[in-house]
Amino acid sequence: MSAAAGRARGGKKGVSLRAVVLLSGGLDSAVAAAWARSRGRELHALTLLYGQRHAREAAAARAQARALGAARHEVLRVPLARVAQGSLLKGRAASPPGAGKAGPIPATYVTFRNGVFLSLAFSFAEAVGAREVWGGWCRTDHSGYPDCRPAFFRAMERAASLGTRAGSQEGRGISVVAPLAGLGKEQTVRKGRILGVDFARTWSCYAGGRVPCGRCDACRFRAEGFRLAGLRDPLA
Repeated sequence: MSAAAGRARGGKKGVSLRAVVLLSGGLDSAVAAAWARSRGRELHALTLLYGQRHAREAAAARAQARALGAARHEVLRVPLARVAQGSLLKGRAASPPGAGKAGPIPATYVTFRNGVFLSLAFSFAEAVGAREVWGGWCRTDHSGYPDCRPAFFRAMERAASLGTRAGSQEGRGISVVAPLAGLGKEQTVRKGRILGVDFARTWSCYAGGRVPCGRCDACRFRAEGFRLAGLRDPLA
């Protein structure tokens, strides 16, 4: 089952299957990675520095990869800011991205970011023999971002099946797995606690400072999630 249903793929605990995890350093991707590990996946983590204001996430991603025992962790610089638009990119906004949407799309949308991310993740997955790409896309994401929706993930899976040797010649497609797609932030926090995620090793703030701003969308969603879950955020 692909990300269209928002469920983690099967596999028994103890069965080692390779999976690429898009590990941003944020709370959601950390929970997704821990979920993949709990399903017996050998983690190959990929972190992308694309000119975002909140590059502080990369240090959190490195800490998470170590804590999760990732077999490999690649941190790549992608000059997306040179061609893309979006308030998360350095120099694109005078203040931290706040609440609200630019029409039906969130103001924090970066043009086709996940299309670029998934293309790189598919390349990595084929190279290491992984058949899955896991990510922390959640219910809040797929309600607004066009490149976080199940239909988009299915289309990217089809593209990978056609455009890779593994898919076109060997019949080994690469699935997109979005285990958090049906979860709100409160449920994600609860799941992370069950999975043993160290929330102190995660970073959510969009502002790009040394401490969370407490004002941007990511900070507000995170605070609400911990509050509803009845847990204390170690970064608060």
